[in-house]
Amino acid sequence: MLKTFANLFKIPDLRARIFFTIALVAVARLLAMIPTPGVDWSAIVQLQESLKADGGLLNWFDTFTGGALTQCSIGTLSIWPYISAQIIIQLMTAVIPTLGRLQREGDAGRKTLNLYTRWLTIGICVFQACALAATMLNSQEVFGIGGLVTMSPLFFYINTVIAMTGTSMFVMWLGDQITDRGIGNGVSLLIMINITSRLPAAVSDAARRYFSVGGAEAQGQIWELALLLVFFFAVLLGTVALTQALRKIPIHSTRAISRGSAYGGGVTYLPLRVNYAGVMPIIFAGPILQLVGFLSRLNGSNAVTLFLKRVGEQVANVTTPTHIILYAVLILFFTFFWVATQFNAMNISDGLKRDGSYIPGIRPGLATAEYLDGVMTRVTFIGALSLLAIAIIPLLLVSFRDIPWSISTFFGGTSLLIIVGVALDTLRRLESQLVMRNFDGFLKHGRITGRR
Repeated sequence: MLKTFANLFKIPDLRARIFFTIALVAVARLLAMIPTPGVDWSAIVQLQESLKADGGLLNWFDTFTGGALTQCSIGTLSIWPYISAQIIIQLMTAVIPTLGRLQREGDAGRKTLNLYTRWLTIGICVFQACALAATMLNSQEVFGIGGLVTMSPLFFYINTVIAMTGTSMFVMWLGDQITDRGIGNGVSLLIMINITSRLPAAVSDAARRYFSVGGAEAQGQIWELALLLVFFFAVLLGTVALTQALRKIPIHSTRAISRGSAYGGGVTYLPLRVNYAGVMPIIFAGPILQLVGFLSRLNGSNAVTLFLKRVGEQVANVTTPTHIILYAVLILFFTFFWVATQFNAMNISDGLKRDGSYIPGIRPGLATAEYLDGVMTRVTFIGALSLLAIAIIPLLLVSFRDIPWSISTFFGGTSLLIIVGVALDTLRRLESQLVMRNFDGFLKHGRITGRR
């Protein structure tokens, strides 16, 4: 494998793509470190310390922005408004016939949808930048830290919206450039780099917890660290297996005869991903729960307010059974919801019938659609349970072993799923480039996703 990685740099075109990708990723990371003009740095340091051990919504967002949120950076929004716009457009294509037709029109339709996505991205950027500006202006009430903003509110709103929106659109452009002229999917790579940028801080926290660093006494035992490392590799293997798991449906093609010659026929497979929804259920479930947790900040003495505040306190604390149970229910719900809106068995059945293909023992048409729908439901149930197990591991580590959130977040959940998925996809693309140029792949045995 080391020899194969060395071969990557022997190919001039591939070497140029790799260095181009590294350069653009470095620019994106630099943007995440530049504070928003008008924000006091000493107050930012206090904000980072106050949120360091929190596993709530802000810490969750901070992980996916690569620490830009707690630095009040101009790159706080990062690529996420574009991701949100893509998800919204993708969901709308299932319920709005006009968008659905555009999706089926090929390249022309996709270009139109991409234009709609970019305009929607600008709107989301402006809305989120205004919300962040309001949060920073009211930092005393929200975080208990005053003096975060040092300029007038009006100018700060204008300044923040322009800076964050412009930076987010620039990062989106960087992602497109990486996709076209670099290696891998640019948007996915930028998200993975944002997440892995928090890894050094997690290693530092682990060193302080299990070793005497800087004269401080270790809080954890070495045997616990050894078990955590073994557990991490086990979870990593399980995540890789879930990411690559497929249910193959055999597809037979009819043989056509023309002028005495037969062509066509053969057996292929229709792959149904076990984790068809990917990380979407976790992305939907996490913020919803944490937004409900903001009810704990309500002020009032009437019965309704006190009840909502009590509910918010239970949901906001990731160590409570209420939070874990609701989190599990939401993940299961959004897994089936995503599959129901994105997997269209009838379209697949019509496509097979049109191509002269069929599933052995199943009649074409409606019977094939019902069969595919039933198989996908059973496969999704297995995938949902596996996704649920991976998602709640960080919560269980925080709850039962008091592992810091900065460490436990890499033991499962969205972070690990994104890292594994993007890494496998990037390796697959690199391997295809090597094989195309008559070099050996990464593995002599086994395969990477998509490799035959």
